[in-house]
Amino acid sequence: MIASFSLRASRVATSQTIRSRVSLTNTSSLRLRLSSTMAETTPLLKVGDTIPAGTFKYIPYTPEESIAACGIPQALSTDSWKGKKVVLFSVPGAFTPTCHVTHLPGFLAKADEIKAKGVDVLAVVAANDPFVMSGWAKALGLKDKILALSDTDAAWSASIGLSKDLSARGMGTRTARYALIIDDLVIKYIELEPAAGVTVSGADAVLKAL
Repeated sequence: MIASFSLRASRVATSQTIRSRVSLTNTSSLRLRLSSTMAETTPLLKVGDTIPAGTFKYIPYTPEESIAACGIPQALSTDSWKGKKVVLFSVPGAFTPTCHVTHLPGFLAKADEIKAKGVDVLAVVAANDPFVMSGWAKALGLKDKILALSDTDAAWSASIGLSKDLSARGMGTRTARYALIIDDLVIKYIELEPAAGVTVSGADAVLKAL
């Protein structure tokens, strides 16, 4: 009886030890994944740095064009921003909830105030193709107030450390949610959203920084 009880107690203790180790392993693994996710989006540039050269695609606004029209994509080089003040804000995806309801509409509402601060170019960028970006611009009535730029494969954003892997959500590599103020190709403001929502990359924060 005593031997049998000791054996059962030993098995219970062993089982508890294994569960404890599995729990610790799972916790460590979770922490590692979270750390990796947080670390994957880190700006490579800072205020005072010059932006890298890059090319975006966009479809110019045409007043008489309907939302059903495709338009013809054109290239826009960052070289065209030389000598200009630019506000560039990035969203993970056109027509996605926070981007569509909060982020872009906030800039549209403040577009005139932002340009009154001497801003020559106000643009939104995402990894969506130029046709989707054009359709989104028409759907929200951006007209010629805000350029809707396509950063193909989030390549330019990746070059400054601001792309984001959203493959787990079926979205592939996207641009992160961030905002830049660029003056003559030099960064004057660079902020990446630290969590969900719109704060440091929003219109109010950018207006305050101008």
